[in-house]
Amino acid sequence: MGPTAAGKTALALALHDVLPVEIISVDSSQVYRGMDIGTAKPTADELARAPHRLIDIRDPRQTYSAAEFCTDARREMETITQQGKIPLLVGGTMFYFHALEFGLSDLPSADPEVRARLSDEAAAFGWPRLHARLQEVDPESAARIHPNDAQRIQRALEIYELTGQPSSVLGATRRSHVFPYRAVKIALWPQDREVLHRRIADRFENMLKQGFIDEVEQLARLDGLSLTTPSMRAVGYRQAWQYLIKEVNYSEMTERAMTATRQFAKRQITWLRGYPDIRAYDSTDSLPEKECREYLRETMRL
Repeated sequence: MGPTAAGKTALALALHDVLPVEIISVDSSQVYRGMDIGTAKPTADELARAPHRLIDIRDPRQTYSAAEFCTDARREMETITQQGKIPLLVGGTMFYFHALEFGLSDLPSADPEVRARLSDEAAAFGWPRLHARLQEVDPESAARIHPNDAQRIQRALEIYELTGQPSSVLGATRRSHVFPYRAVKIALWPQDREVLHRRIADRFENMLKQGFIDEVEQLARLDGLSLTTPSMRAVGYRQAWQYLIKEVNYSEMTERAMTATRQFAKRQITWLRGYPDIRAYDSTDSLPEKECREYLRETMRL
């Protein structure tokens, strides 16, 4: 696990080279086809070296929830273990990790990332517009909530986005959960915040050079895709879309995207600080490949 720009993919590839592991992506944006540059999806060469499961499994016009991820991840983990390998789950969507290991409660706890996205969207378009979306996915809750009741609209949409089910349905059900694996948890992030911020800036600038704006322009041509589609809430995509429709200029787009990415990384680190039983490694100066490899070999008796 780790924040954006921490070096997770590089470490996963290095571990895949020397340990009997197969990689499962834990990233709520890399599941979408056509969203490659802006999500820092592994390159074709990297995927040839170490295939990643659960990327490119959804059209960007579709939704994808934590509940769907848990079902998909459990299926892939079972396949990998049946082949005599070890599942290596890699990514930065902390809620997915938590849901997989501990299950989804009847009504999930607040997720800072989702709430921030919804707040940003409301600031841009207004709560009545989000209420209209709630009407589509959870009409029973929408009927009880006033179009300007920001707190309740946000919570109802948050529940739907995290679980893929309406809160009106979840409130009447209970879930049992058993995680049939031993989890060895590694957290990777630069402890020097300035280093992390520089990496974020450098990476976004590199994405722009690779054609990120062209990528978003291609996505914007898809019928049924809009700024309110869940996939377009991924960091950077909304800001690039706003630039394309001339809501902001290039400099404003760049600054907003990097600010949003820094805020996203901060929320990821907040999750990590409270996550139980993790082994944290500082990736400020170098990738702790040797330390992680030795820790895993010792802990898992490889």
